Parts: sequence; C-alpha cells; structure tokens
Amino acid sequence: MSAKSANTATPAEVKTAVEGFRLWPGAFDAAAQADLVAEVFARLDQAPLYRPTTPGGRPFSVRMSNFGPLGWVSDHGGYRYQATHPETKRPWPQIPQVLLDLWAATVGWPAPPDACLVNLYREGAKMGLHQDRDEADLGAPVLSVSLGDTAMFRIGAAEGGRTTTLKLESGDVCALTGPARLARHGIDRVLEGSSRLIPDGGRLNLTLRCAGA
Repeated sequence: MSAKSANTATPAEVKTAVEGFRLWPGAFDAAAQADLVAEVFARLDQAPLYRPTTPGGRPFSVRMSNFGPLGWVSDHGGYRYQATHPETKRPWPQIPQVLLDLWAATVGWPAPPDACLVNLYREGAKMGLHQDRDEADLGAPVLSVSLGDTAMFRIGAAEGGRTTTLKLESGDVCALTGPARLARHGIDRVLEGSSRLIPDGGRLNLTLRCAGA
C-alpha cells in the first residue's frame, strides 16, 4: 500500500548520491503520520521506552523500544536481538501493519521484517556513525521511517572516508540496500521544534530489519 493513502501504489522514490541508499521523501502524508504516531504510542504502553547503555556502560542519548518478534538491545552483555523487553521481560508488541505494508511496497525483499527498533530523540539526543551488523543476514535491507522533528542524517561508505549529510523530515522513508547496506550512518542533530507531531516534541525513528536467521 501507499503510506499516503490506502491503495496499492508505491511511494515515489528519488535518486540519492549514495549507491544503494534509497529515499522516499514524504512517503507518509500528515494524516498518515498522525495515525502512525498514535499507533506507536499505544504500543509503547505495552513496551515502554527505556534508555539502554553501551556494553561499556555509557547511556545512549536516545530512548528506545521495539516491536516485532525480536528487538535490538544493548547492555553490558553486548549488542543483540532478543524476544523480550529488558525491563518488563514481556514480549515486544507486534509491528504495525502499515509498516509491514510499506516494507512490501518498497524494498522488494521476500521475507517480512521481524524487528522494528523505535528510537525517540529529545533534548539534544543524537546517534554517532555506526553500521547495522547484528542481523543474521547482512544482505537484507534496513528500512527507516522518520516522524516528528527534522534530523540531520549523515551517511558514508562502509570502508570509511567521505560522508554525505542530508535532512530527513517527518514522513520521509529511507533504506540501506545493496552497496549501502553496511554504510556508516548516524544522526548529527535534530532540529528541535521543527514539527509538532510528537506529543511533548522530538523525533521518532522506526527501523525495520530482518534480524533472525
């Protein structure tokens, strides 16, 4: 389906300067964004946002949760996927159907995602350059939805070197595929107050992955 409306059209894609980095600006219109945010926060009642730490004990600046059979977690035990919330010990809520439909309409991967990482950026939160390497199949794409405040997104080749920066605005969708699957990427900063979509402000990022074997 299209994120903009309940039909079978695929959101419009634009070319980027990074091979394999795919971008669908404004894939979710204002109404669809509001509906998705409401659905996300309803699920967060079941799987509350928490602040994880790195294996070395440093707290993340973002708060996180997950949807789906598996969720990405980080603590003294390392980076990994697991089936339960680290604080409540309960299974993660299901991935919203609109996100599963978006995956099917965009990345063309035969298997559905089994993990949806939820990141909430507030109060100067950012994400350093990193690679998504904790999945069983590193050929499967990573699909990301931006909601709320605009983010300054940085991406560069896996082997290092020059990076490219672009704005990700509310409703934008992007994917790491092919040559960009292991690209280094991160959020330099969030333009606080650029959107009123998220209750109490901030930016939500929803990242869909095929985590299991």
